Amino acid sequence: MAYLWIKSLHIIFVTSWFAGLFYLPRIYVNLAMVEGPGAERDRLLLMAGKLYRFMTPLAVLALVFGLWLWLGYGIGGGWMHAKLLLVLVLVGYHLYCGRLLRGFRAGTVARSHVWFRWFNELPVLVLFSVVILVVLKPF
Repeated sequence: MAYLWIKSLHIIFVTSWFAGLFYLPRIYVNLAMVEGPGAERDRLLLMAGKLYRFMTPLAVLALVFGLWLWLGYGIGGGWMHAKLLLVLVLVGYHLYCGRLLRGFRAGTVARSHVWFRWFNELPVLVLFSVVILVVLKPF
């Protein structure tokens, strides 16, 4: 029974973390389109900052419960190695989002809104891959 609670919490926190990973770069798209300082830029920076601060503990909890499942219950196989690699990609993406936020605050981000639209697609591809790995366990 404890296993099912841990698995449920892992899924809840992963889903919540992904909501942030999907939305934060969308805010960056809008920030990249704003020209100069002003109320709109300030509002978007406030939204991005609050979202990043909220999604970081969700990421930590998703990782904690995922590690608990992996190490505590011996869940694994070849597919798990691929999944762990993708989780590391997501952690790097999350941290890079934080770096971008600091850059937007400092006014040093020079990427276009088009770049951020493409950047926003990476978590979608990772989610697709992870779900396939977890459900099908192809190797």
